[in-house]
Amino acid sequence: MIIKKYKAASEKDAILLAKEDLGPDAIVMNVKTIKPSGLMRLFKKTRVELTAAIDDTVETEKKEGPKETPKEASPADTQVGTPGSLFGQAFAGKEDHFTQEAQNAIEEKINSIARLLEQQMATNEKEEKPEAPEVSADAPEKKEETKTEGKVVSLIKKQLTDAEVSEQHINEILDEISEKDEKQPIDNTLASVYQKIVLKLGKIDPIVPAEEKPKVLFFVGNTGVGKTTTIAKLASKLVIEEKMKIAIFSVDTYRIAAIDQIKTYASILKVPFEVIYTPDDMKNKLERFSDYDFVLVDTAGRSHKNEEQKKDLDAIIRSADGSEKEIFLVLSATVKYGDLLKIATSYGELFDYKIIFTKMDETTGEGSLLNLKLDTGKDLSYVTWGQNVPEDIGLVNPQVIAKKLLGGV
Repeated sequence: MIIKKYKAASEKDAILLAKEDLGPDAIVMNVKTIKPSGLMRLFKKTRVELTAAIDDTVETEKKEGPKETPKEASPADTQVGTPGSLFGQAFAGKEDHFTQEAQNAIEEKINSIARLLEQQMATNEKEEKPEAPEVSADAPEKKEETKTEGKVVSLIKKQLTDAEVSEQHINEILDEISEKDEKQPIDNTLASVYQKIVLKLGKIDPIVPAEEKPKVLFFVGNTGVGKTTTIAKLASKLVIEEKMKIAIFSVDTYRIAAIDQIKTYASILKVPFEVIYTPDDMKNKLERFSDYDFVLVDTAGRSHKNEEQKKDLDAIIRSADGSEKEIFLVLSATVKYGDLLKIATSYGELFDYKIIFTKMDETTGEGSLLNLKLDTGKDLSYVTWGQNVPEDIGLVNPQVIAKKLLGGV
């Protein structure tokens, strides 16, 4: 793991310096503002200090030349607010949940986690009985190295387990890092684990306009996961912040209340609202909105166990084959992981999709995001927290997720 700091007049300039020095695979770990001090501070400008890191194996590959290997996510892929993304704002929640301050303190949090691990290791050493010396001269050194390595790794493993990351994925992450012995500072090991988690979370896919209008966005998922509220939040951002021309369709004819709710949001935003009853109805009404940027489609809550309902949903989605479309599987973060995986696998048998997690304010199990990403291979997109429209939604931030999985607050 290579960790370096860069100072520049702006965050953009600092990022360019980091990419020029470490390459496009560098991970931004922290950005902080440095205010001038001293008697001349009134005449000095505020500067930015950026901390970046890169896996030393990546650096070695660059020196050896390019190889034909699958490309993992780069900082441009994983950071919130990257150029070209539809929603450029940082991922920020309320109180202590995914706040901007937390994102800007990643390096400090890694250091604090390292100190906590060191304290735990010191406490454990006091409680343990001294072991008998080995006969061989080099045996004590080898034994102590193995003992220390086990403590650091086991404490990190416990932290990830408490965050509900599966044992399989924890082992995969730990097997891929090299800084495990006492010769490396604990924060280096943590930084390696942090970077691996960020890379495994991968590219985050925001909503972007289609080359040919309209782009049809389907939102699917089980009953009660928050599809309608999520659509309202995204619709509000598309109209108010992005100045997009949108229409809202509802296929949820099973619940009158659901239609009334989404219709009310459409009325507030002053956008067209249509109820869809059949696949032919979908085709005809999409033609009427051919000059619109987006059509957001609210579908009925379906049980992933009901094959007939799944076939009806698939028929509705296929009726939009003439348009560019995206499907978002909306999942509640409060559902136990075994059920999340069954739901995701069931829908994956019908179509490809991206994942939106809701109710993040009601759980501390961020491990489900990492687990589902790795178990399904599907891209993560947005997360929501709370009922405020349109505030309580943002793109998944791999850096913040990684920090929280490692015990950052």
